[in-house]
Formats: sequence, C-alpha cells, structure tokens
Amino acid sequence: MNLLIPTYALYLLISIGLTAWVARTLHRNGRPFLVTSFHGNETLADSVNHLLVVGFYLLNLGFISLTLKVGLAPHDGAAVFEVLGTKIGAVLLILGFLHFINLAIFSRLHRRVPPPLATPAAGTR
Repeated sequence: MNLLIPTYALYLLISIGLTAWVARTLHRNGRPFLVTSFHGNETLADSVNHLLVVGFYLLNLGFISLTLKVGLAPHDGAAVFEVLGTKIGAVLLILGFLHFINLAIFSRLHRRVPPPLATPAAGTR
C-alpha cells in the first residue's frame, strides 16, 4: 500500500492551513502594536503589517515546499502519523521562531522610532 501521496496531501493541507491561520492572526493582532510603534501613523503601520504578512507567507511556504520530500515512504498508518508529526512539528517551530523574531525586531524598533514632530496648532505661530 503506497501512502506517500496521501501523506504529502495531508502535510500540505495541514501546514498551509496553519500558516494561513497564524498569518491572519498576526496581521489582525499586530496592527495595534504597529500603530503604537509608528506613533499613530496608521498608513505606515498598515503598509508594514501587509509587507510582514507577505514575507511571512514567502518564508513559510518556501520552507514547507523544501521539506515536502519524505525520506522513506510510510508503509502503514502509524508511519504516516510519525512523518506528519515530524514535518508539522518543524513547521510549527519555524512559525514560532519567526513570530519571536518579529516581536524582537518591533520591540527594538518601538524604542528607536522618535515621535513625530509637533506641528503648531492652527492660528498660533
């Protein structure tokens, strides 16, 4: 019984689904952090947030593609679960690692970005 194709299909389905879920979660919940980091500049925060999501997808989908190949074809149901557990575990570790890298970068950025210069109120000079 050849279980290689179903193993590939399950791996892709699960890992791409996890990547999409994490990307949507980070995009939605990262926006307030970025708006604060960029001192209320919502346009810049939204732009950076979108660029981060694109980079996140590229890195993760590239990793998923590169790690698609299975060394030995699984011969039974237990072997399928072992292969999937190893591969999906690696994807989850990469997702977590990238998440913490992003947090570290934006935490550092938050401390470095100066607040915008105050503009004089209308009618005052």
